[in-house]
Amino acid sequence: MPTFRKSLLAALCLIAVIVILRASRSSDLPNAPGYRPVQKIFEEKENAQAHPETQGKKSKERQQQQHLGATATAPLRERLRYQFPYDLAPSFPAYIWQTWKYQPSSFWFSEELRVPEASWTDMNPGFVHEVIPDDTQRDLIKYLYGMVPDVFEAYDSMPLAVLKADFFRYLVLLARGGIYSDIDTHAIQPVIHWLPEKLDKSTVGLVVGIEADPDRPDWADWYSRRLQFCQWTIMSKPGHPILRDIVAHITEHALRMKRAGILKKGKMDRTVVEFTGPAAWTDAVFRYFNNPEYFNIPAGDKNITYEDFTQQVDYRKVGDTLVLPITSFSPGVGQMGAEDVDHPMAFVKHDFGG
Repeated sequence: MPTFRKSLLAALCLIAVIVILRASRSSDLPNAPGYRPVQKIFEEKENAQAHPETQGKKSKERQQQQHLGATATAPLRERLRYQFPYDLAPSFPAYIWQTWKYQPSSFWFSEELRVPEASWTDMNPGFVHEVIPDDTQRDLIKYLYGMVPDVFEAYDSMPLAVLKADFFRYLVLLARGGIYSDIDTHAIQPVIHWLPEKLDKSTVGLVVGIEADPDRPDWADWYSRRLQFCQWTIMSKPGHPILRDIVAHITEHALRMKRAGILKKGKMDRTVVEFTGPAAWTDAVFRYFNNPEYFNIPAGDKNITYEDFTQQVDYRKVGDTLVLPITSFSPGVGQMGAEDVDHPMAFVKHDFGG
């Protein structure tokens, strides 16, 4: 019957429209496809080794390209760019990365950390939340950076756990993206609330917060930089140039000190803060903001400095990087203009457990 056929056709069209709409919105969901738990990452590698015939043509071509890129004599930054290309358009990966000595399921996991650790899962139920224990970190970095062996060598040669912990956050975000946050942080608001609704998410590749803005004459007695960016919580898409730069920067200095025989506790020519900590991270962010490769900087124009962010109380977007005020990742500290934890822009609370 014509009427029945028209009704059937209309129903099919409606179903198709619904499917298309859902597919078009899937990349905006927190559990966007394409990112797997750590165990799945290792399983993928094992399956590929056990059943090479099941790999698609594109996968084989990528492996061949990675092999060529890893053995090339190109500078480290170029090899990192090749291995971890940066694509601004996709959504932020739905990963939450944390590290600790033990997994939360372990009897030895500290009781005082259970509430802050659980807050990340509770606030972000669609995200893959991974707490990487010490005995897994090395294997994960070796897997992710197998094609860039000097990076893994630098990580594996670090003489202090705090250096590895600092380095790990940059490494995992460069390779996989998502959010890194220290194990002693509390999620106050869901991650999807961190970026303003009016902002086009496809124009943001990294989110960083201000850690310290000490407007006092003796600031150098307390901090390494007049304004420091927070590195206990970072949000990024894979391959971001700031992450690529700091990974290369740390690797180069680590291998330099190793060759000189001073990459040892008590012998390094850089402090932890300057080598891998907030000073190194802050410098990397400002290097990016003032790099003519990424920004159109007119001749004679002044550099972007702390003066452009001091006393910031709202969002500030610089290129593809969103800078949050001190309240966002340091609420309740009672100084430098930070508001309390109930402020609308308070997203993460840090317990400073060391």
